[in-house]
Amino acid sequence: MTTMDVPETERGHARIFAVELAGEEAAAFDDPEIIARALGIEDLPHGQYEYFPVSNLDGLGLAGYLTEGLGIATESVRADRARLNAVRGHVLIVLSAGVRGRTLRPVSPLRWIGTYAEPVTIAPMEKLRSESAEGLIGDPKPRPSDAAMSGRIAMLALLVLLLLVILMVVIA
Repeated sequence: MTTMDVPETERGHARIFAVELAGEEAAAFDDPEIIARALGIEDLPHGQYEYFPVSNLDGLGLAGYLTEGLGIATESVRADRARLNAVRGHVLIVLSAGVRGRTLRPVSPLRWIGTYAEPVTIAPMEKLRSESAEGLIGDPKPRPSDAAMSGRIAMLALLVLLLLVILMVVIA
């Protein structure tokens, strides 16, 4: 039995399983509870998996669907392209968001084919082209303290008084 620990932080991965059932059994398998049991988990959120016959992908193939339909990285699929396109019958694609932080223990009728990742894109960091983005931002000039202002006013008042005293002495 294969055990797959899916990290809580995993994003953008798709686990591909061949479903080895045919006819009415394959049609009956398309139930979230049945699929969850086959994966060895309690539940599988709706919209976090795809189950369909591979024959629906005529002309595109499973590898093409992964890259063009789900956005899986071409490099991720390249090595397994022939094996993916050789899958017949039904396929189950389980997305990371549905099983994040859980342990999968897939059992029959599931046969794990592979896990493939979306490409990781990093946003480019370009220089800002604006006058406001030029130069350095420095500390603003510190405002004089209230005590310094009071001292200056007192000094000015004393000078005025001194001039008045000198003027009175000269006149007298």
